[in-house]
Amino acid sequence: MEKKILFVASECTPFVKTGGLADVIGSLPQSLNQLPTIETSVILPYYEPVMKPWMNKLEELFTIPIEVGWRKHSFTLYQLVHKNVRYYFIKNHYYFSRDEIYGYEDDGERFIFFSQAVSEALTWIDFKPDIVHAHDWQTGLVMAFLKILYPKSDYNTVFTIHNLKYQGAVLKKDFPDLFQISREHIGGMEWNGHINCMKAGIFHADKITTVSPTYAEEIKTAYFGEGLAPLLKGRQRDLYGILNGIDINEYNPAKDPFLYRNYTNERERKKENKIFLQKKLGLPENGNVPMYILISRLVEQKGLHLLQAIIDEFLQEDVQFVLLGTGDYLFEDFFYHAAERNKDKMVCFLGFEEKLAREMYAASDFFVMPSKFEPCGLTQMIALHYKVVPIVRETGGLQDSVLPFNEYTLEGTGFSFANYNAHDLLHVLRYSLSVYEDEHKWNSLLRNVETCDFSWEASAKKYDALYDEIMISEGT
Repeated sequence: MEKKILFVASECTPFVKTGGLADVIGSLPQSLNQLPTIETSVILPYYEPVMKPWMNKLEELFTIPIEVGWRKHSFTLYQLVHKNVRYYFIKNHYYFSRDEIYGYEDDGERFIFFSQAVSEALTWIDFKPDIVHAHDWQTGLVMAFLKILYPKSDYNTVFTIHNLKYQGAVLKKDFPDLFQISREHIGGMEWNGHINCMKAGIFHADKITTVSPTYAEEIKTAYFGEGLAPLLKGRQRDLYGILNGIDINEYNPAKDPFLYRNYTNERERKKENKIFLQKKLGLPENGNVPMYILISRLVEQKGLHLLQAIIDEFLQEDVQFVLLGTGDYLFEDFFYHAAERNKDKMVCFLGFEEKLAREMYAASDFFVMPSKFEPCGLTQMIALHYKVVPIVRETGGLQDSVLPFNEYTLEGTGFSFANYNAHDLLHVLRYSLSVYEDEHKWNSLLRNVETCDFSWEASAKKYDALYDEIMISEGT
């Protein structure tokens, strides 16, 4: 069935990125465009500081007046074609000329404006979508505005939850100041005394997806549901879990320009990358010592309390550990001092550097990701494509993407543990080390890793089928 899909998001590679959402929006529309029945476009905020390199490539389309409550604004719409995908950008100096992408007291107002601007822009652009596919809380109100302002339109809608923890709440009392719609619609947006952008998306969308099958089940429970489990359970027939993919052309060790030595499955070349990184970071140079890495935001979600409890004990083994990330001060401080205590075995790099991250993937043997919860996770998939064995907790997309190694059948692609418990993590770390030291088991495990494929092809077909289902059920 022929269809046009408009993606709505707050970030997208290569234009702006703060996390995995940008990678998804940067690669999924391109993958869908490879299918013969789909044409995609993407609409984003125009963040002035980060868009400067693209400024001369943009075509200005329209300037459109808009009101946010009693505030009179306007936005200018631009377009750009990149890798066969048309991108639209909504520019407003007041809301999107700031140094950072998120983290302001008026973030709720900023993305109320963006959502309203998207709904207005749809009446102006030449691209007339059959389905509007919005992503995460920043675009949840697009789902509401389309249903409220254009109830008789042909806009079918999909809303994807990337991380339910972040919901975009603003005070309910501010509704008259921020919205141009009547109060009768507040019920589809209100949650616990706030206007909740995530709730608005879930309530109003025709279909809801999230980024892994396991997470789709988890968020219907109180533990993972972040307060919205009753709503999600009520809409469970419309809720789908589709595992994310990665751009395997971008994350390809055979041609990654950041690497000291490119490789496919040549293990000696991985050792050369390991020795290069050891020299760069001041670690003892030994291509045979097992190297464990962690590349992550340093926040509670990532299971770092577990690693805190056992890192010194684990470093008594003949191993090396390299950590790259930034986040909560308490975690940054702890791991900085852990590295200081274990200078010959651990390096802690506080911040983020893409080149160093790629070098770490290329050099390492194990990737540690003990998340408390993980909607999907992309870094474990990237690790597998760089022939790195993941060690994960069995939750969300980690459970869906990493098959635990079985030393008897020699099946599996990584190691996992179920309980959120520090000594369970320590046990699986030590078990991974024992497998590394057993040549037969380790070679079998690496052969399994070499077959992993997390390209978007399979997931794109699942989205295509979902879009078809929506259009058939709606008679469009």
